[in-house]
Amino acid sequence: MAVTEISLNLLRAFDAAARQASFTEAAKELFVTQAAVSHQIKALETWLGKSLFHRTSRGLVLTDEGLLLAPTVADALARIEEVIDRVRHGVAREVLTVGVVGTFAVGFLMRHLPDFRRRYPHVELRLLTNNNKPDPSTDSLDLSIRFGDGAWRSVDAVRVMDAPMTPLCVPAIAQTLERPADLARWPLLRSYRAQDWPAWFAAAGAAPIVARGAQFDTSTIMVQAALLGEGVALAPPAMFEAELVDGRLVQPFDAEVDVGAYWLTRPLARVGREVERVFAKWLVERAETLAGLHTSPSPSGER
Repeated sequence: MAVTEISLNLLRAFDAAARQASFTEAAKELFVTQAAVSHQIKALETWLGKSLFHRTSRGLVLTDEGLLLAPTVADALARIEEVIDRVRHGVAREVLTVGVVGTFAVGFLMRHLPDFRRRYPHVELRLLTNNNKPDPSTDSLDLSIRFGDGAWRSVDAVRVMDAPMTPLCVPAIAQTLERPADLARWPLLRSYRAQDWPAWFAAAGAAPIVARGAQFDTSTIMVQAALLGEGVALAPPAMFEAELVDGRLVQPFDAEVDVGAYWLTRPLARVGREVERVFAKWLVERAETLAGLHTSPSPSGER
C-alpha cells in the first residue's frame, strides 16, 4: 500500500494502535480489520522512512520516532474533532490566546470576563499569565497585556489603563505612618523596577529611602506579602480595590506616581484578526468605563 501523501486514515490507525498497543484492539476501535490497520501502519512507516513500532511478544512498543509522533497526532486529531463538533452543533468558535501580566489578570481582567463571555460567546479566550516579559515567538500569543511605557519593539501597543502607584499596607502599619519619612521604620517591598520607590518619594516631595524589603516579580505576590504584615508595598491601588474596600489594605498617603500603564500589544509581524480587534475594543471600553466611574463625583462630593 504505497502512499504519496499523509491521509487522516493513516494517522487515525497510528493513533489507535499507539494507544491500544495492539493492531487487533485498534481495529476494533476503528471498526476495520486487523489486516487493514497493519497495512495502514506499514504504509505510514514506508512514507516516513522510519519504523514506528517494535513488534514484541507482549504487543506493540513505540520506537523513539513513534514516541515523538504519537502525542502530536493525538492532539491534532482531538482538535479536528473538536472544531468539527462546534461547526456541526453551533457557531464555530474562535480561539484567542492572550498573555497577561498577573497583577492585571487578578486585579481587573478576571472580574470582567463574564461580560466578555456574555457578549462574545463564540470566542474561546485562553489566558497565559507572565511576569511582564511575554515572548510571542515561543508563547504562541495573539495579544499581550503588559505594564510599562508602551515603547516595545516590533509590537503595536494600545494604552488600556493608567496605573499610578502608591504605598499600600495593613492598617496596623498605616497607623504608624504620618509622613513619608516614617516609611523608614518598615521594609519597603520591591518589584524588579528599581526606579519605582525613588519616583514615588520624589512625587511625594520627600527625601528618598532605600528600599530593603523583599523583591518580587509581580505586584500581586508583593501585596500578598504586605497583607501578611511583611512591609509596605508600592503598587497600583486600582488593581487591589477589593482589599482596600474591605479594609484589609490601606493607602496611607494621597501621593501617587505614574511610572507606567497597562497596554495591549500585538506583534507587528502577524496579520491581525477580527477577533483580536473585538477583544481590544471591549477591553479598552471596559477600562474607560471603570475610569469614568472612579472619576465621577459622588452626591456628597467625596472622591
